[in-house]
Amino acid sequence: MSGRVLLEVAGGVARLRLNRPEKLNALDMEMVGELAARCGEIERSAARVVILSGEGKAFCAGGDIEAWSGEGAEAFGRHWVRDGHTAFDALARLAQPVIAVLDGHALGGGLELAACADMRIAEAHVKIGQPEAGLGIIPGWSGTQRAVRRFGAQAVRRMAVMGEVFSAEQALALGIVDAVVETGGGIAAAEAAAARVLERGPRATELAKMMINAAEGEERERVIEALAGALAAGSEELHEGLAAFREKRKPDFGSGE
Repeated sequence: MSGRVLLEVAGGVARLRLNRPEKLNALDMEMVGELAARCGEIERSAARVVILSGEGKAFCAGGDIEAWSGEGAEAFGRHWVRDGHTAFDALARLAQPVIAVLDGHALGGGLELAACADMRIAEAHVKIGQPEAGLGIIPGWSGTQRAVRRFGAQAVRRMAVMGEVFSAEQALALGIVDAVVETGGGIAAAEAAAARVLERGPRATELAKMMINAAEGEERERVIEALAGALAAGSEELHEGLAAFREKRKPDFGSGE
């Protein structure tokens, strides 16, 4: 991997950091692929909560214009947009709660990335917006879909259509972020929130997140089948069915009486 998306797991906390400060953590395709891979590592790790942050002056300035502006229409839609959705969906659908620390500006794809988190903590100096239409393009990584579900349609209209850029306090009032802290205090606030998560039942926390995601239309089908599958996998029926298969006999599931 390029080292532009860093991951450390310790004490039940996964620390996921964008590490391209010279480009304000703008995402190119290599970073998008690395983000998806890191999410796979987190899913299989012992982490119970994730803290997402950016190195340097920005949380994430969005998609790197130089990375996508030369793409033809077909490649842009097939690879840039779809691969971005794959990575962002992986983040939003992690079993672990994700806390995003907006320790710098979150614009365009950066805000779409923050929308994947379960909690957003903004430092007081940050600016938040969706400037894509000013470049003649639209938000492509669920900025008009997941962002609407999580922030409300009118807040997204004001950013994506009207071009408004919000301060941290304005974003708090609109429900785009969950807390505003002084500049430099974002990581400490996220660590305190992570500590609260670690005090709660891990399985109950995971299930609660899954059900909330399903309620807002995030991965509803997977949630339903995962829960039903877990119930079936823990049943005596499965044990009998597998035993019968191995012993080459008809399973005895009882009469039902």
